[in-house]
Amino acid sequence: MSVQAYDENNIFGKILKGEIPCHKVYEDEHTLAFMDVMPQAPGHLLVIPKTGSRNLLDADPAVLARLIPVVQKLAVAAKEAFEADGVFIAQFNEPAAGQTVFHLHFHVIPRREGEPLKPHTGKMEDHAVLAEHARKVRDAL
Repeated sequence: MSVQAYDENNIFGKILKGEIPCHKVYEDEHTLAFMDVMPQAPGHLLVIPKTGSRNLLDADPAVLARLIPVVQKLAVAAKEAFEADGVFIAQFNEPAAGQTVFHLHFHVIPRREGEPLKPHTGKMEDHAVLAEHARKVRDAL
């Protein structure tokens, strides 16, 4: 089975082009991080490269080399900001693995002992809550 082509009109591509707003947490020359609008736990954020790739399977290794340190930096900040016991990092590749947005992205989810993850459903979080969560992570950076 061959890898499908990257489609720049996916929702994260539209965020990168400024066509869809986001609650930005971090940005540099190569990377953007923002709050997940359907968080599974308080502080759930996404880290994406600014270079388009469908997922890990077709990503340029140089892009991954710049992306992973940012994932680590944000995981540390999110853990601190939400006084979490740990941090869950998730990354999905293709529909069979649970990928629904076809732009490489890492989920960074602060976790507390004994608190289950909420389902990643179609219910969006209140924007004021997301803005406050983004501020908390930025402050921890």
